[in-house]
Amino acid sequence: MVECSFSGKTLPKGKGRMLVRNSGRVLYFLNGKAMKNFLKLGRKPLQTKWTNSYNKQKKVRLGGAKK
Repeated sequence: MVECSFSGKTLPKGKGRMLVRNSGRVLYFLNGKAMKNFLKLGRKPLQTKWTNSYNKQKKVRLGGAKK
């Protein structure tokens, strides 16, 4: 399965958008919200609370502080 380039969530078969840049890099997006945040607004997934990468980083930070 393919993951969204911004949110990290898996795309169901036949859903989402694929964008190919001139450099040949392929980006997949789950919906317009993820696409706009990445391309137009220039946001980083690690700083956006609803992405999987943010939640993984948060779990590592909080898990390390409790020990």
